[in-house]
Amino acid sequence: MESDLFDYEHASSGAASFYPAQCSSLKKGGYVIIKKRPCKVVELSTSAPGKHGHAKVNYVGLDIFTRRKYMQFAPSNSMIQVPNVKKGNAQLIGIGDGFAHLLINGIVSSIRVPEGRLGDEVRDIFDEDGEALVTILSALDEEAIVGVRACTVDD
Repeated sequence: MESDLFDYEHASSGAASFYPAQCSSLKKGGYVIIKKRPCKVVELSTSAPGKHGHAKVNYVGLDIFTRRKYMQFAPSNSMIQVPNVKKGNAQLIGIGDGFAHLLINGIVSSIRVPEGRLGDEVRDIFDEDGEALVTILSALDEEAIVGVRACTVDD
């Protein structure tokens, strides 16, 4: 008997892209999802419990990909979503059509070259040396280059 409940052709590893946490556990420098965007907490304040309610937590986060600022407040005992953020390095082996071609664990992958100063720096280092080492940040099925450095003999 075949089941229609599972789609084996499109299965994932089962790792969640976020996990729940209590709002009172937030810390400055930690991560949180605000308005469906992964953010790094840059400001955090807690108000004392009032006559008719719980303590409130007011937090401000910067989107880790766009650097846009988001604000939110919630009761300290409420649940929030914390993104699983991964950071890693990859070797830049080529640039073409606005994409950086990277070698990650023996597999070639492509990521859009960032805009602005960082994108210019990626292009300059690659043009100068013919290769570079980039830092990649990923969260909520999104990934971006967040840093670059020239490859050295030790890399």
